[in-house]
Amino acid sequence: MSRLRLFPATFLVSLFALFTQIQAHADDTTSPRPADWAQSVEVQYNLYQMSPTLYRSALPDKGVVPLLQKLKIATVISFLPEQDSSWLSTPGIAQVQLPYRTNHVDDAQVLKVLRAIKTAEANGPVLMHCKHGSDRTGLMAAMYRVVVQGWSKEDALNEMTQGGFGESNGFKDGVRYVMQADADKLRTAMANGDCSTSPFAACSMKSWLKSANVE
Repeated sequence: MSRLRLFPATFLVSLFALFTQIQAHADDTTSPRPADWAQSVEVQYNLYQMSPTLYRSALPDKGVVPLLQKLKIATVISFLPEQDSSWLSTPGIAQVQLPYRTNHVDDAQVLKVLRAIKTAEANGPVLMHCKHGSDRTGLMAAMYRVVVQGWSKEDALNEMTQGGFGESNGFKDGVRYVMQADADKLRTAMANGDCSTSPFAACSMKSWLKSANVE
């Protein structure tokens, strides 16, 4: 049997093993919340602090603006197709819109989000959000943990699925992407300014064609 035919089975075994570990963690209700996991700030908005400069939440509304100002949030990054201007018009808080879907995510989208976070962090604390603060936000939070902060995939996925951010069927898409992602290639692409880890990605081909036409 060829390696190509064996790979899906190997991947499924790894996926099952990971879910078994996650479930075991969930069943251990006596374990305290790990100190390095995102910590709750405001339950109403599913708002958590991941680091001194990064927060995550569900879709905010005007009622949370005073809290964002108190937290000195300088940038809000949304993963939704709708703009945040419907609830956010506060001077001094920048808005970045990077909509995507977890079942269609690729390396190019992840790199775009991670770069946006790192760029925004230079100006102050950042809040990223989707609708519920679990699927899209959870995936990008996990990739930030792995690629930027150097967490293991297992640790990042445990936080994503068992961190109390909400129950969701979308976790399976996020788990699938994180498990397949090559963290080293993503770090290299970020350092080199590449739009993707693959030279055959649509954005890479577009950049190549653009440079070829210029030359």
